Amino acid sequence: MLSNAIKLIFIFSVSFFLKESKYSPKNDFQGMAVYVSKSKLDLGRWGARMSEAQKKQVAARLKNRLEKEFTLVFNKEESLFVEEEQLDAISGATDSWGKNFAAGENYKNVKTNTQIQQQEFYGKKFLVKDNLQPMSWTLSGETKSIGNYVCYKATTFVPTNDLLWYSFSWSRMRSTGSETSSEDSEKPLEVTQIEAWYSPQIPVRHGPSEYWGLPGLILEVSAGDTTMLCSKLVLNSNTAIEIEAPQKGSIVTKSEYQDIIQNKMVEFRNNRMGRRR
Repeated sequence: MLSNAIKLIFIFSVSFFLKESKYSPKNDFQGMAVYVSKSKLDLGRWGARMSEAQKKQVAARLKNRLEKEFTLVFNKEESLFVEEEQLDAISGATDSWGKNFAAGENYKNVKTNTQIQQQEFYGKKFLVKDNLQPMSWTLSGETKSIGNYVCYKATTFVPTNDLLWYSFSWSRMRSTGSETSSEDSEKPLEVTQIEAWYSPQIPVRHGPSEYWGLPGLILEVSAGDTTMLCSKLVLNSNTAIEIEAPQKGSIVTKSEYQDIIQNKMVEFRNNRMGRRR
C-alpha cells in the first residue's frame, strides 16, 4: 500500500538464516532481527494496455519501492525499527520523493506505551510522539515453523488510516472527512486485517513496523496485501545493542502530523491548478 497503484505482496524466495548465540550474563535479553519484503506491482486497467516489456520497465524503475529490507533491534522493553536505504535501480540515487511518505525510524517502548517516530516531509523533520497503536489480538492454536522457531498465529483488525498515518493518499483523505463527498460519507470505515506469527521462544512483545503486543517476537506479519518476514535473527550476542529514540524534529502527535501533510498536499494541488488557469 505504498501508493494507489501498488499492492504489496510478499514473495519470499531466498533461504534465510536464524541464529541464536550463547547468552551473555552481562547483558539483558536483547536481539536483532532483519525483515525482508518483496512487492508486486498492480497496474490495474492502465497495465492492461501495456506490453510485457513496458511492465518490466516500470517494475525496474520502482524496484527500490517494491523490494525492501528492515532491521529491528530490541531488548525486553524497547525496540527500534529502521528501513535500510536502497539506491534506485535505474538512476543509482535514493528515492527522495518516496521518503516523504515512508515510515521513518520507529522507536517503541512497551513498558511506557510510547512510540516515537522521526519523519521528514519535504525537507522538514518531525518527531512524532504518541501512544503505541492499540492491538487487540485474537490468539490461535495454529502453529508453523519459521526457521528453528515454532510460531503461533494471531489476528486483529485496525483502521487503515491508523496504520498508515505517516503516508498520504487522496482516497484516504476523503474517507477521513477532510475532503468528503456525499458518496464518500456513506462508505464504511476502512479497516485492515492483520495476521501475525509470533514465537514465545523469544520472550519479547515486539514486532516490525506498528505491530507489537504478542507474547513473543513477531517473525511474520501480513496486513492487507503486505507481508514482512524475518530472514535473520541474532539473540544475546556478546556485543551490547544500544537503542536510542530519535530526537530531532518538531514534536507532534500522529493526528497532528496527518493534518500537516494533508494540508500541504492540498496546498500543492491548489498551486498547480492556479498555474494552469
